[in-house]
Amino acid sequence: MQSTPASLVIATRASRLALWQAEHVRDRLTSLYPGCKVSLLTLTTRGDQILDRTLSKIGGKGLFIKELETALLDGRADLAVHSLKDVPVDLHDPFELSVVLERDDPRDALVSNQYDTLDQLPAGAVVGTSSLRREAQIRAQYPHLTVRPLRGNLDTRLGKLDKNDYAAIILAAAGLKRLGLESRIRGHLSPEQSLPAAGQGALGVEALAGRADVRAWLAPLACPATSACAIAERSVSRVLGGSCQVPLAAFAQVAGASLHLRALVAEPDGSRIIRAESSGPIESARQLGEHVAQALLDKGAGPILARLSASTADN
Repeated sequence: MQSTPASLVIATRASRLALWQAEHVRDRLTSLYPGCKVSLLTLTTRGDQILDRTLSKIGGKGLFIKELETALLDGRADLAVHSLKDVPVDLHDPFELSVVLERDDPRDALVSNQYDTLDQLPAGAVVGTSSLRREAQIRAQYPHLTVRPLRGNLDTRLGKLDKNDYAAIILAAAGLKRLGLESRIRGHLSPEQSLPAAGQGALGVEALAGRADVRAWLAPLACPATSACAIAERSVSRVLGGSCQVPLAAFAQVAGASLHLRALVAEPDGSRIIRAESSGPIESARQLGEHVAQALLDKGAGPILARLSASTADN
C-alpha cells in the first residue's frame, strides 16, 4: 500500500451544501497529502430530483447516496462525502463508513423574516420542515401552528420562505453556517425544544470496505469525540430501525470520559413523545445506544414504530 496517495476522487452531490462539504474534505486531504491530486466527481441523486414528495414517502435517506455508491463500485471515485444524518445506519456490503469528521453545530435553527422564536408565531402560522422528527416535536409544543412539508436544497427552501409560502422554516444550523448564511438564523432550537437527528452536524466519508488504503489515508480526519457520539446515536437508530419515515431523534454529548445520550420516538402528530436518556463510558458508545433504544422500547415505542413501518409498506 502506498504511504501517501497520488490521486483521490471524491464523489459528491451537486447541491451547494454538498459541494462545500466535499471541498472541505478535499482541502483537509490536500493539506495532509500535498503531493496528492484530489478532485471532485459531481453527481445528481434521485433524492435531489424528486422534490414534490417528502422523503418519508419516496424511500428515505438511501436515495441521496445510491449514485455516489455506484461511482465507488465502478472505480470512478475513491470516497464519497455525506452529511452523516443522511447515511443509513446499516451500509450494505461492500461499503463502509470509513471516518466521521468533527461535528459542527448540531442544533436546529429557526429561519424567518418576521419572528425570532416559535413562541412568537400566531395561531395558524405555517412552519416548513422536511423532517418528521422536527414536525412531531413542533406539533407537541405548538399545536396551534400549521406544519407543512418543505423539500429542495437550502437555497430553494430559503426562496420559498422569502416568497411568504411559510412564516418560518426549520433547518439544520450547520448547513446554514457552512454556506455563510448564519445571518438568516433568527434563533436556535435547544435540544430540549428539538432533539437533533442521529449524526446531525457531522460529516461522514464512505468508501469500499475492501479499500484499506483509503481507510488509512482518511484516518487522520477522524474526530474521536464525534465518532463516539455518532456510534451511540446511530446504535439507537439501528436497534429501532430508524429512518426518515420515523420521528426519531438521538443526540449524544461528551462529558469528560463519559457520553450522555438522549433519544426520543414520537407519534408524527406529536400527540405522544417517548423519551429516554442515559450516560456511560465513551468506549461503550454502542452499548449505551442499545441501552437507550431498549429503554424507549420498554416505554412503548414498539407499537409506534410497528405502525409507521406498516404504513410505509402500504405506501
